[in-house]
Amino acid sequence: MLLPLIILALSARSAAEAAAMQPSEMCLRRCGDVEIPYPFGVGSGCHLETGDWTFVLSCNRSADGRLRVYNYEIEVVDVSVRRGQLRIYSAINPWCYNGSTSAMNGQSNWWYDMSITNFRINDALNRFTVIGCNSLAYILSPNGTAGADRYMTGCMAMCPGAGRLEKENGSCAGVGCCQTAIPAGLNGYQVSFEEKFNTSAIAGFSRCSYAVLVEASAFDFRASYVTTDEFMASNGGQLPLVLDWAIGNNTCEEAKRNASAYACVSANSECVESRYGRGRGYLCNCSAGYDGNPYLLDGCQDINECDESRFRYPCSVPGTCVNTPGGFTCTCPDKTIGNAYNGTCGDNKSQLGWKIAIGISSGVVILIVTASCVYMIHAKRRLAKIKREHFRQHGGLLLFEEMKSRQGLSFALFTQEELEQATNRFDERNVIGKGGNGTVYRGTIAKDNGAVVAIKRCRLATERQKKEFGKEMLILSQINHRNIVKLYGCCLEVEVPMLVYKYIPNGTLYRLIHGGEGGASARRIPFAARVRIAHQAAEALAYLHSWASPPIIHGDVKTSNILLDEDYAAKVSDFGASTLAPADAAQFVTFVQGTCGYLDPEYMRTCRLTDKSDVYSFGVVLLELLTCRKALNLEELEEEKYLSSQFLLAVGEGRLGEILDPQIKGEQSMEVIEQVAELAKQCLEISGEKRPSMREVAEELDRLGKLSLHPWGQPNSGELAALLGGSPSMAADSDQIELSTSTRNISFSDTAYIGIRSPR
Repeated sequence: MLLPLIILALSARSAAEAAAMQPSEMCLRRCGDVEIPYPFGVGSGCHLETGDWTFVLSCNRSADGRLRVYNYEIEVVDVSVRRGQLRIYSAINPWCYNGSTSAMNGQSNWWYDMSITNFRINDALNRFTVIGCNSLAYILSPNGTAGADRYMTGCMAMCPGAGRLEKENGSCAGVGCCQTAIPAGLNGYQVSFEEKFNTSAIAGFSRCSYAVLVEASAFDFRASYVTTDEFMASNGGQLPLVLDWAIGNNTCEEAKRNASAYACVSANSECVESRYGRGRGYLCNCSAGYDGNPYLLDGCQDINECDESRFRYPCSVPGTCVNTPGGFTCTCPDKTIGNAYNGTCGDNKSQLGWKIAIGISSGVVILIVTASCVYMIHAKRRLAKIKREHFRQHGGLLLFEEMKSRQGLSFALFTQEELEQATNRFDERNVIGKGGNGTVYRGTIAKDNGAVVAIKRCRLATERQKKEFGKEMLILSQINHRNIVKLYGCCLEVEVPMLVYKYIPNGTLYRLIHGGEGGASARRIPFAARVRIAHQAAEALAYLHSWASPPIIHGDVKTSNILLDEDYAAKVSDFGASTLAPADAAQFVTFVQGTCGYLDPEYMRTCRLTDKSDVYSFGVVLLELLTCRKALNLEELEEEKYLSSQFLLAVGEGRLGEILDPQIKGEQSMEVIEQVAELAKQCLEISGEKRPSMREVAEELDRLGKLSLHPWGQPNSGELAALLGGSPSMAADSDQIELSTSTRNISFSDTAYIGIRSPR
């Protein structure tokens, strides 16, 4: 008897503890027009106690009667227990030209910081949106570390002309309006405009720019938003934003161990892990066949599927539905026999009726089986047709014919099934890079003897990209250079093509210089090694500009797009922003793209992308190697925000030594360092015509590498790997191909996105 008594006592204790968590009947359950379902509540004892402020709301009934997140001026629009979501109002951030002062007004720099709650901003339903002309805005993390690590994502809206703008009603694709995805798991952000891009020059046409993080389905662009004050006026200065919420920071398994705090107290309820992963809390759902509030005792009530006023009657014979806990049955009346689910009920004494019932049932079964087979065949053919259409749209036929005609072309067309098998159906555990436009997975190709590859799976593709993808893949497949990441092939039978690259194990040059995830410090890099890596990257770019046919402009040269192999040899990667060199020098790109801190100012001014734009970006890479500083630091003053500005200012005032990395000053003669700095200065010339070509840069770096007076001399690949810390296995997989919001889908894009590195 002892064991049953213990079990009974424990059950009684759990029930008492659960009951103690329940709200009082006197608690406020409506504020204005908004329902307040538990676990949310207003006042002590009316909400779930989790040790934070997630479920604490306030309602000022004597004033405006609006529901708000506790201790914040954030108005709640709707609360959903079933979806685990909270909709709030997000403030629209204006930045306007003041005619009386002939200057832009000060920025509001609106903050949203919910770090003391368990809210996360839903990355699938919300979009960061910018409206205006020549308006660049971005969002920052309010609780990130200082410097560029706080820089998350943003985009730039352009206005080629009023006539083009009027055609863009309902479309937010860069003309007068741009949108970009946000990283997952954010619990706060700050909105800010880039002051180098303002509307003072076009104040008569578009006086204000606006930036807001908004629920995508609640926003519809109008051209009048750009030219008038309608956007603020018609929306009352705010738009809906969707937040996800969860309970605590435990998994379901961990939460169930603590009966006094476990929130899924209703019978017929179940625990669901947070969508943001392990350790990000959990939610409660009613089990199948039940509906209601799983956070309340007896909150999940059986659904009466037989209620014709709420549901379609589930039985084929009227009056035969019987509701059961969590389900229903269709039972023929007494003295009848048959199939009440999808047949008829008849007199069981009538053999004729019985035979008819059996015949009808058999016929129905045969009909269902036949219909199912026809449907499966049709669905299979439809899927095959869709795959063929995707293959054709992406230029697969052209690519396939070229592959057959060109013997020895090392390029493969992979099927969707092969890449799903390589990544275990794109398992999250195989993710090695993530960003606003897609994800990179590590995979193993079975048919290639288990070759390890990096598979880039993007989210979006424009119609132009779809049409030109096959032609561009054919060009990229012919790039064969020791310092460029090898493109093995692609998959064209999906809506957005996937790219398959060689896997590079030792991460990015950015990580080597500045340190990795979790605040890991950067490694000590000998000066000779820095020059060697720079020379290899320059050789790759020179190859693209001078020997590729047709020539290719990379378009997004930066340290996070230079990978390092097992011997720490440089490999230039990520051709998402690349374009073919224009045959006509007067050709313009539609939208400016690239990464802030590396963008060529002449390119931003003229919208003309040339090979000298890559030279400017490479000059910034040289500065990072010389100084170990980041290309962009938003914490600095305006004139020192960009590394290129800091460097040119220091050189102009004879203060080069102050900006250099102290390590290289102690190991190398200033004469060689100054020559590298002079080369970087030439690359950063404002006029592209005054910059050297990448071939000239590569030759000069080769000469400077040989002049190095380091005791180790110019190390070879194996020696360099030893100097930088040993085996390839030490590198983090997550740096294989950095997919940030600067990635331009998977093709040579003319999108309006401005590339911004997403925080790790």
